[in-house]
Amino acid sequence: MSTSDASHSANLNAQTVSQIANLARLSLDDTQSAEYAESLNKILGMMETLKGINTDGIEPLKSPFDNAQPLRDDVVTESNHREEYQAIAPAVQEGLYLVPRVIE
Repeated sequence: MSTSDASHSANLNAQTVSQIANLARLSLDDTQSAEYAESLNKILGMMETLKGINTDGIEPLKSPFDNAQPLRDDVVTESNHREEYQAIAPAVQEGLYLVPRVIE
């Protein structure tokens, strides 16, 4: 795609958005098409701005953080309520809830 093609493709209009929506089997009215066209043009404009930034000599990041994220300590924060819950269950056997058979 040439530079002139790229600048033309960044200007979406409501008709183009309606055609794309039709291909995607989406239903948009004229107002929605115009709103989406405006929003998409803003996004494409931002992408064009980002393309203009000089990134020569900059290493890609694997993560935005220099160090690995620390994990929280694995500590119990709640007490075990199993006995309380099973006390009100209709049927329990050896710590398991009993339910009616659904597959034979």
